[in-house]
Amino acid sequence: MPPSENISIGVDFGTSNTVVALADSQGHVEALTFEHGGAELKVYVTALCFWDERHGNGLRTQVEGGPWAIEQFLEGLTAHRFIQSFKTFAASATFQETRIFRERYRFEDLLSAFLRTLVRHGGSRLDWGARSVVIGRPVQFAGFNPDDALAMERYRAAFGKLGAEHARYVYEPVGAAFFYARQLDHDATVLVADFGGGTSDFSVMRFSRAGGTLRAEPLGHAGIGIAGDAFDYRIVDRVVSPRLGKGGLYRSMGKTLAIPNHYYANFARWNQLAMMKGSGDLKELRELAKVALDPEPLEQFIDIIEYDLGFALYRAVSSAKVALSGSEETELRFEGEGVDIRARIARSDFESWIAEDVARIAGTVDEALSRAGVKAAEIERVFLTGGTSFVPAIRRLFVDRFGEGRLTSADQFESIACGLALIGQTEDPGRWAI
Repeated sequence: MPPSENISIGVDFGTSNTVVALADSQGHVEALTFEHGGAELKVYVTALCFWDERHGNGLRTQVEGGPWAIEQFLEGLTAHRFIQSFKTFAASATFQETRIFRERYRFEDLLSAFLRTLVRHGGSRLDWGARSVVIGRPVQFAGFNPDDALAMERYRAAFGKLGAEHARYVYEPVGAAFFYARQLDHDATVLVADFGGGTSDFSVMRFSRAGGTLRAEPLGHAGIGIAGDAFDYRIVDRVVSPRLGKGGLYRSMGKTLAIPNHYYANFARWNQLAMMKGSGDLKELRELAKVALDPEPLEQFIDIIEYDLGFALYRAVSSAKVALSGSEETELRFEGEGVDIRARIARSDFESWIAEDVARIAGTVDEALSRAGVKAAEIERVFLTGGTSFVPAIRRLFVDRFGEGRLTSADQFESIACGLALIGQTEDPGRWAI
């Protein structure tokens, strides 16, 4: 994109990945690239790695984000904390802070630290104070009983620290809709389905053209805190956790008791797993292992937390999930630090595990249509974005309701950020703000 003063910035801060896009007044839009390891990346992994370095007589905490965080984590030359999927804490009133080495970090501190690494690697074009900035947000935040107002307060505090206190916040599927609408050459009512890592969001939009100008009217929105990470949770809960002591027993005060399930509930959620090492869970698990009837599975559970194997587990589980989109069966393989887990997973089993999640997603689609006052037959096109849209059970949901011919999709990572940047170039970007 040629240099221009009239550049708008779109930010899709995601649970698993973050994308930033730039648009100019001529309608040109492109995702910002990050040069890492000889490659140009358009996706900045939503992860943080903290570690200590000695400065003079003391220690100073360093932080990296994106692929650099993963690189630092995998090198593992010093003590560190690796955090992923922390967007899931945005709307949680119970998450007040986490301790990292000598400091306490609130959610907004984690987000602002992450954004600073993104700006550092993104270059001079990320001058947020001098640009029109449009930031995506889910229709409904992830988590139990999410507090929307709290999440937005935290977003504004974090982005404000980087000079983007003037930023506008727009529903993520609306950004995807704007990106898709460039293909339209006629009036149309469109359903946009955006599947992220933590949330699934749906918007019904009416697009029309008058005098060559594209106009868009949002008719209805709905969202739910179920998406790709929830499907990962089902695999971990059904396949991995039973091999790490879930369902096991321990002795206490002359009684035989079941190992509490809440450790495994935390373990199967990527955001919670990232925090287990810094909480009291690790200490409690070590005490349980001493009195467990079969301590070896618990000891392997402890090793995964202690040796920071969560990211490797995340990749193994996600790979198995992706493989099931194209095959009737796959093998989950995970190994490290003496932990070796191998299991065959059939797509039919996986679909039975996620059936309740898919049903709730279907209900949210119906809710979006109801709020829009539109019937399924009145939807001309359904625009799917996000990796979870490739899961066969999800695909069937939309085929059954709308028919294969009305479904379309685009780049699963860039469409939202590009659409948000394009909104920043409209006559009244504030019209779309929440």
